Amino acid sequence: MALHMREQILRALIAHAQGDIAKHKANVEVYLENPAGVGEHTDILESIEKELDIIAKYQDQIDIIKKYFMSSQTMSDIDRRSSESNG
Repeated sequence: MALHMREQILRALIAHAQGDIAKHKANVEVYLENPAGVGEHTDILESIEKELDIIAKYQDQIDIIKKYFMSSQTMSDIDRRSSESNG
């Protein structure tokens, strides 16, 4: 039971981080595709750098969870499910 709860928590943390990465990647794409359309951001490069910093934060969280807290079997299950949902 405790192991199952542990895996659920780790999967939820990874899913949350992946969702935030997707959101901030979309923001970067908006800046890249239509920089003039984002009026409140006068420094587009600075805005993109902020988004990249946020993406890096969440990617670091995923990497740390996978490296220190997950078994290789759990990681492959999550990677498989993630690729199925993105594919």
